[in-house]
Amino acid sequence: MRTVMLPDGEAVPALGLGTWHMGERGADRRSEADALRCGIDLGMTLIDTAEMYASGGSEEVVADAIRGRRDAVFLVSKVLPFNASRNGTVEACEASLSRLEVETIDLYLLHWPGSYPLEDTLAGFDELKRAGKIRYWGVSNFDTGEMQELTALDGGGACATNQVLYNLDRRGVEYDLLPWCAARSIPVMAYSPLEQGRIAGNRALAEVAARHGVTETQAALAWVLDRDGVIAIPKASRLDHVRQNRAALDIRLTAEDRRTLDTAFPPPTSKRPLEIL
Repeated sequence: MRTVMLPDGEAVPALGLGTWHMGERGADRRSEADALRCGIDLGMTLIDTAEMYASGGSEEVVADAIRGRRDAVFLVSKVLPFNASRNGTVEACEASLSRLEVETIDLYLLHWPGSYPLEDTLAGFDELKRAGKIRYWGVSNFDTGEMQELTALDGGGACATNQVLYNLDRRGVEYDLLPWCAARSIPVMAYSPLEQGRIAGNRALAEVAARHGVTETQAALAWVLDRDGVIAIPKASRLDHVRQNRAALDIRLTAEDRRTLDTAFPPPTSKRPLEIL
């Protein structure tokens, strides 16, 4: 498993497990937990969830998957912006800890910028860290200006990651946000790296996939994983999809592959608004 370094030097998997939309149907809970356990067995030990996903149901699926093997995983969850006052952040985290059936969340994120002052959210994060309830904190869906505002605050430089929408068809963050984060050794977590499966169907992507004898989605995921300082967290609720995602880590794209994909999915040449799903 390739790894990406957090700012403090801890290594985490470059390929993790997303859980958005898990926990929405009780009938799927066992198979979803099985898929996560399969991913852990394959070395995809970073699991990303959130209190928003299925109103906490996703965290309960994660609890099922990691029961008895908490030490094997790096656990990520998120607080909703309208819960992100100082006290609200602490209370939301404690509720997530209860659903996850753990004592500590490894990385706790503000899901997107909200109306509460960032200073209040950071105070909540700090309280949680001092209590041992989280190890690191970060943000999600923050554009470059918002990251600049955050890191200018007292204690804001401790931000461990920024989770954003990033895939072949959503490359706007390459213009300024990814270079800004890279210059400060802040890794980026790419959510929906396969555009929720919609990335397939492009002729150039099919051509690259055929060169390597893989699927289009595997080629698209390999492209995201090819980027330094990026952690991909595709969601897969079926065992075969988990295994296909893991196999993408072994694909080595060539310079020709990259040129082919750049032609079909051009990189940005100017600043674009941050895209959010």
